[in-house]
Amino acid sequence: MADSSTQSIIIGAPPERVAAVICDFPSYPEWTEAVRDVEVVEEYEDGYASQVRFTIDAGVMADEYVLAYEYAEDLTRIEWHLVAPSKMQKSQRGSYDLVGNRDGTTTVTYTLEVELSVGMLGMFRRKAEKMIMDTALKQLKRRVEAPGAAQ
Repeated sequence: MADSSTQSIIIGAPPERVAAVICDFPSYPEWTEAVRDVEVVEEYEDGYASQVRFTIDAGVMADEYVLAYEYAEDLTRIEWHLVAPSKMQKSQRGSYDLVGNRDGTTTVTYTLEVELSVGMLGMFRRKAEKMIMDTALKQLKRRVEAPGAAQ
């Protein structure tokens, strides 16, 4: 059974800009270290991705998988789940919740639940989850706050 982990970070940009970076899947290889390739497989009528194929290589873990996405109308919640088991994962569910703050920043809360196909001691799995989430949030923050980032 998969455990859920949650982390938050404050990003110096409004929620719309954070959501724009999260939803720009083809650019992920430019700013996320483990992502090698991304392909939008299907889109909703409004142009947002409904299914996205990821190829990742994080050294100890390489995998290819497809995630199905759903969005809140105002993009304050973006959630996903694994379409079918992959080489490394039995299941994956996750979400980004974006809350605009009075000072123009956004609190991003990342929740992730992964069930691996390979056995891993709970202590090591939790440490890996924390590292993955921490890295993902820091890379998102760096991308959104970068000079010249989409406004």
